[in-house]
Amino acid sequence: MIPYAASDTDDAEAILPWTNIGLIVLNFLVFFYELAVGATGGDDALSSLVQTYGLVPCEYTTHCVAAGAPAPLWITLFTSMFLHGGWSHILGNMVYLFVFGNHVERSMGHLRYLAFYLLCGLGANALEIATAVDSSLPGLGASGAIAGVLGGFLVLYPTSRIGTLIPLGFLVFPARIYAWVFIAFWFVLQLFSGIASLGGDAAATGGVAYWAHVGGFLTGVLLIRPFTVPDRVRQLHSYHARFAQS
Repeated sequence: MIPYAASDTDDAEAILPWTNIGLIVLNFLVFFYELAVGATGGDDALSSLVQTYGLVPCEYTTHCVAAGAPAPLWITLFTSMFLHGGWSHILGNMVYLFVFGNHVERSMGHLRYLAFYLLCGLGANALEIATAVDSSLPGLGASGAIAGVLGGFLVLYPTSRIGTLIPLGFLVFPARIYAWVFIAFWFVLQLFSGIASLGGDAAATGGVAYWAHVGGFLTGVLLIRPFTVPDRVRQLHSYHARFAQS
């Protein structure tokens, strides 16, 4: 399912989600840098970049030698959130971030949203490390942090409607699905896929870090209430409404 819009969220639509827009732009800039590295240095240079700045679980559990890892190693907890493995990877992630992140940012403000996003990414990486202690495959992508955004959106707007494109063969059908149905289905899929991947290798699951998605989602569910500032959102909404009338 491909989301393209969220409605009935009752948030302050007039508040421009600068942080979410900035995160999307930054992800694309890093991806274009990856493309440039691959174009000028070849596959070896691109692989070296991903291996160095992606999240390699076994480097954190000392189950492998951190060959070529940056110093300090912990920066890969953050750099890995902005690397992507191809056009379909980044486009899929950025569509989800745009649809859900704009509303979540409006619920808490710009800087709090940035902290929330990064903490969700850290929660995702922590569970990925814990469930793949021997893996030397670098994890990359914003999907763990975005999973936290989905978790927060579910808590805030469970009955909102998600405009969704459902592909069936060569045809695509539009539908409006309750957020709790859309996100619950997504989470259950990640959870069962993660369970199925235990004890197997990354190739068997296509290299998808399902446990990172689960970790990010649960982090978002737990942190959304402490980060949300409803009064601030209402005040900003009133301010923009008065400004529009002046």
